[in-house]
Amino acid sequence: MHVSFALFADAANISQEGKLNILGVFDAVHVGQLPALHPRTTFVLRLKAQPQDAGVHPLQLRWINPRGAELWSSQAELDIAQGPANMGELDMPVIVQLDLPLDVVGDYRMTVTVAGKETTACTLHVHGNAAAPMVPPPPAGMVS
Repeated sequence: MHVSFALFADAANISQEGKLNILGVFDAVHVGQLPALHPRTTFVLRLKAQPQDAGVHPLQLRWINPRGAELWSSQAELDIAQGPANMGELDMPVIVQLDLPLDVVGDYRMTVTVAGKETTACTLHVHGNAAAPMVPPPPAGMVS
């Protein structure tokens, strides 16, 4: 089993025809204030399995900040059914919607571990000024 790709996007789904649709791929965000939460992020992982990969495999995702601290993790199981003998590679898209906690500027990593082996990591570059407010204050004398 191997990872074909891993990325962050605004949204993703599987069509009725079985096609993976991905909207708004990104690898960087800008925040005005930290700590922050990047809401409703979609993490898309496309795994490719071979017939010999049939069985149950643990899957773990870990969200690591630029200082190496784990901010979030999740575990699941991939249950790959035995296919026909002449089956080629099997596409296994994994779509995860989550809120990403951000505590400092820098490069964050979403690590992917399958069956105890780290298979890939996807980087998200976080830019910003921790001292700047997210929403500027209203001009002096203005009341709303």
